[in-house]
Amino acid sequence: MTLKGVAFDLDGVLTDTARAHYRAWKKLADSLGIPFDEEANEALKGVDRMGSLALILGDRPGHDMAERQRLAARKNDWYLEEIAHFGPGDLFPGARAALAQCRAAGLGIALASASRNAPLLIARMEVAELFDAVIDPASLAAGKPAPDIFLAAARALAVAPAEMLGVEDAPAGVVAIHAAGMKALGVGDRAALPEADWIIPAIADFDLAGYVF
Repeated sequence: MTLKGVAFDLDGVLTDTARAHYRAWKKLADSLGIPFDEEANEALKGVDRMGSLALILGDRPGHDMAERQRLAARKNDWYLEEIAHFGPGDLFPGARAALAQCRAAGLGIALASASRNAPLLIARMEVAELFDAVIDPASLAAGKPAPDIFLAAARALAVAPAEMLGVEDAPAGVVAIHAAGMKALGVGDRAALPEADWIIPAIADFDLAGYVF
């Protein structure tokens, strides 16, 4: 089997928006009187906006779908304030080089992020032109750990899932990659991502020669 495409997650892989997300969710939780700290935030990694909101609200009554959409929009407004000044300097060291390495190898490149603000972020960091496809999470039936976003990436690149590499920093993302029939490259710690096929400490360590299909 030959590697023909790569699907990158965004947060924790190419840049760090985790603190911005945490502060926005914290503001929302505080406004609702719901305890929320960095430990609780760990459960939200790799999960889309409505899924994250569901985890925060738990089984508390009084939040119908219209109310949940209002709360999610409020959180997003706070998040947009947090990332208003993002730019090329917010890319992780080696992130642009990793994308360029894939481009030079003739691979299709997709962004498979649960964030609906991903197109805005890659534009601000000036790497949008390096992606062949940016998957809209709002168009999917289910978010990670379901495989939908990675299967959509394969379709967008016209590449068989078995010929693709998914790059993730969250356990839910690795599960989604494998469920899609792809190999998974974990970015972070092996103890946190035990199911990844390969592991690198940071995107600066990305090296296509090490991922043999």
